[in-house]
Amino acid sequence: MAPKGNGPLVPILGFLTCVAFIYLSFGDLWSGYNGEAELGFVKRNGTEFVVDGKALYVNGWNSYWFMDHAVNDHSRHRVGAMLEAGAKMGLTVCRTWAFNDGGYNALQISPGRFDERVFKALDHVIAEAKTHGVRLLLSLVNNLQAYGGKTQYVNWAWQEGVGLSSSNDSFFFDPSIRRYFKNYLTVLLTRKNSITGIEYRNDPTIFAWELINEPRCYTDISGDTLQDWINEMTAFIKSIDKKHLLTVGLEGFYGPKSPKRLTVNPERWASELGSDFVRNSLSPNIDFASVHIYPDHWFHDKGFEEKLKFVVKWMLSHIEDGDKELKKPVLFTEFGLSNLNKDYEPSQRDRFYRTIFDVVYKSAERRRSGAGTLVWQFLIHGMEGFNDDFGIVPWEQDSIQRLMIEQSCRLARVAGRHLQDSKSRDMCSHRP
Repeated sequence: MAPKGNGPLVPILGFLTCVAFIYLSFGDLWSGYNGEAELGFVKRNGTEFVVDGKALYVNGWNSYWFMDHAVNDHSRHRVGAMLEAGAKMGLTVCRTWAFNDGGYNALQISPGRFDERVFKALDHVIAEAKTHGVRLLLSLVNNLQAYGGKTQYVNWAWQEGVGLSSSNDSFFFDPSIRRYFKNYLTVLLTRKNSITGIEYRNDPTIFAWELINEPRCYTDISGDTLQDWINEMTAFIKSIDKKHLLTVGLEGFYGPKSPKRLTVNPERWASELGSDFVRNSLSPNIDFASVHIYPDHWFHDKGFEEKLKFVVKWMLSHIEDGDKELKKPVLFTEFGLSNLNKDYEPSQRDRFYRTIFDVVYKSAERRRSGAGTLVWQFLIHGMEGFNDDFGIVPWEQDSIQRLMIEQSCRLARVAGRHLQDSKSRDMCSHRP
């Protein structure tokens, strides 16, 4: 029993005890929620990405498989596990597919028909990314046949009797197919996330949209057909979503009218794909340029040392374009070294990564347009069917993991940023 005169204090002490209990029990949840709320939209300032007034240099990765694995209960945990691992390495952006057209686990079953179960899987991917403080670069369609791609759109038009041509490239010029794609864009951009309640177009967890993965238009090597499509679709996207950045999804090859087709392209074929890095990236609604780095696929007669020299030349050329012609950031959205090369040794992959990271770091130090890199690709255990000759389970390869963390640390220092993950902060504090 409390002493007389302290009666009013009893309910106050009881209330404070209750508040303390709730805070101790759920404080982590509250602090996590507050951390999520601080995520801001990434903008562009000249040749730099900026967020909350500071430069952002990207160190990230590709896990194209997120939505597909989030559909089913038995595989959904892989999404969170991969995002957690990325966050612990200080990685800031993950590139993944926001499409699956036709076929197994299709998001878009047929033109204008969507599977809500798969849409909820994409909702989960975005919500998980937000939880782990990782932004997403979401790709909107594939030039290749995997996950449907432009081939599926052409087949749909052909099956409905409205297609102009059975050529895959009719994806770019057929009015019916353009309508199909615009409808998909509208549905996706205005989707309200069933978990967060935020429309995709209003969600800063999304770093940017990528129009198409590795576009090529073989039937018009002049590049006019692809350029018209890029201009039309990017204007359409910006009419719905003015908050997010937008990129094409290019491999980086120079077209038939570019003088660099002879001095920088890997071989002659690269200028005959209907794309052009500078011309496509200059499109007024494109915010940053994208480039891929695959010397293994582009050369068949060069040794490892020659490939490394090409990589440096290739990257510096595109950074120069970003600085002088585009006045936009350049993001190297895929890079990898194949383990199927005849002379392959695991140590080569370390050197390959280090070379690429050094070019970007030096660019960042000088405030040039080299804005970051995304490794192709990271997976976790039990995903052999989704692997290729570039895939890595990062925590199984200590040297790669160390390189990733080191790059995160030095890019954060250049930008004057602090890493979100406490373990990464601790690691960075012990580095020179």
